[in-house]
Amino acid sequence: MSNQTMPQQSNTPEMTVIGADTSIKGEMFFEKSARILGNFEGKITAQGEVHIGNGANCNAAVEAEQIIVDGSVQGPLFARDRLTLTANAQVQGDLTAGTLVVAEGASFVGHCNVGPRANEMTGNTNTQTNTQTTATPTPATNAEPKTNITTQLDLTPPWAQNATGSSVA
Repeated sequence: MSNQTMPQQSNTPEMTVIGADTSIKGEMFFEKSARILGNFEGKITAQGEVHIGNGANCNAAVEAEQIIVDGSVQGPLFARDRLTLTANAQVQGDLTAGTLVVAEGASFVGHCNVGPRANEMTGNTNTQTNTQTTATPTPATNAEPKTNITTQLDLTPPWAQNATGSSVA
């Protein structure tokens, strides 16, 4: 009977809650998860989930395994796994996520990088994927010689050429 009254901590994830009546400015790091219900300005980093609650206002960069936005965020969001924008979400900033879920009614203004390679493309990588990122600009470098080839073409109009194809002087 005593087991029924005690909460099972192994099944309940640890979560820090920043209350609706709280305003914080600075940097916060959470080893587990966090729920922001008040106002925050700065940077939030979490190993677990960050939930920006309905009515919360964050002018912050947010990085976490999962991010759920149900309030207002101005700043970049980086979710290593999943980013969810609920119907109440109002986001102004760039998004980077492995998976993006957007509910009807959500508002988002910014750039979006989604998918397994999103981390590499935005430069948020470890040293192993930096090698791949360095190789990514190669197609842009290959595009440059095409410009040189184009400028080497004879652009003389057909009516100014004789039967052999050389220009008439």
